[in-house]
Amino acid sequence: MHDRTALRVARGLIPSVRARRWAFVLVALWTGALAVLASPASAQRWGRGWSRRAPMANPGEAAEFGFTFCRIAYRSVRSEALGQGWRTDYPNSDANFALRFSQLTTSAVSRSEDGEPFYAVVTLDDDQIFQCPFVFMSDVGTVGFDADEIERLRTYLLKGGFLYVDDFWGDRAWQHWEETMRQVLPDHFIQDVPSDHLLLNGLYQVRDVPQVPSIQYWYRTGRQATSERGFESAEVHFRAIFDEDGRAMVVMTHNTDIADGWEREGEDESFFFRFSPESYALGINIVLYALTH
Repeated sequence: MHDRTALRVARGLIPSVRARRWAFVLVALWTGALAVLASPASAQRWGRGWSRRAPMANPGEAAEFGFTFCRIAYRSVRSEALGQGWRTDYPNSDANFALRFSQLTTSAVSRSEDGEPFYAVVTLDDDQIFQCPFVFMSDVGTVGFDADEIERLRTYLLKGGFLYVDDFWGDRAWQHWEETMRQVLPDHFIQDVPSDHLLLNGLYQVRDVPQVPSIQYWYRTGRQATSERGFESAEVHFRAIFDEDGRAMVVMTHNTDIADGWEREGEDESFFFRFSPESYALGINIVLYALTH
């Protein structure tokens, strides 16, 4: 990939005022990262489910400790088109995000014995979840928690944990998730994240949360459409639940699949350029917020 192209992508990730001193470093990092992505070997590595780590690794299995991308495994009680329950976008989205986070920030990350950035899967009934200051869930319009899991998630969040949920589309999925969160945090409410919040202006300025479709839907619509439920999901929602001190405990991207921008980064060049830089910018802002609040 030519340096000019890499620089164009880097400029798509607009640092906030507090982060502009890192601009030249970020451009260099993106140039190196995108040069790797452009190679045929990279497309095979990332596009075919590459992973040398155990797919169900837990946080305690890391050889070197730092930030670990932790995903919650859960039981589904309903189905959604193109969804696969907790495994949606797994494992490539987790592996790719962990790698790019290690390249695009100065944060320490957990690593496996071979030196690769580490990611893990946890369940709500496992005490390992308390080793994860950040946890991720996908396709949450299908989730089913029992009473013990509801209590465990409430405890995790109120003790300072952070949950990011992504890739659920349309009214039915939203209503199901909203009802679930009423049980988890009955004394708190969901609200839109204001445009001046640190989640959108941390390391990068995210002017608009992108609508990222699944790559399958994008192909099926001739690489044109992004709203997987048509008019019903035309508007992207970026919402959160805050505690009494104003800390975001749960962050939600509804009517978009941010993690597909991570998972599919090496499969299609046009998909990458359209969706991946913005998806990484938002994801990195969210994780940095979780690690510092």
